[in-house]
Amino acid sequence: MSLNATVTSITSLNTTSQLKAASARTRGVAIYNNSTSILYLRFGTADATATDFTIQLAAETYYEVPFAYRGAIQGIWATANGAALVTDFY
Repeated sequence: MSLNATVTSITSLNTTSQLKAASARTRGVAIYNNSTSILYLRFGTADATATDFTIQLAAETYYEVPFAYRGAIQGIWATANGAALVTDFY
């Protein structure tokens, strides 16, 4: 089994952004919050908010999504600055 990866930079916003679309080919996802602000992640298609989220990712930190998850990931920053670097392993 070979594993490939693509990295996408998502510019931070103060509204919900789709960081990763659902994909049956995904085998894993890594997200780096390349920002000085908190990034709230929400698994699924619903909007992420500061009060409705799955993971709170501190500034300049990294998160590995569990490898069984292939659904969509939404994100919103507490303050719009920086970006998220999303690596999709497939």
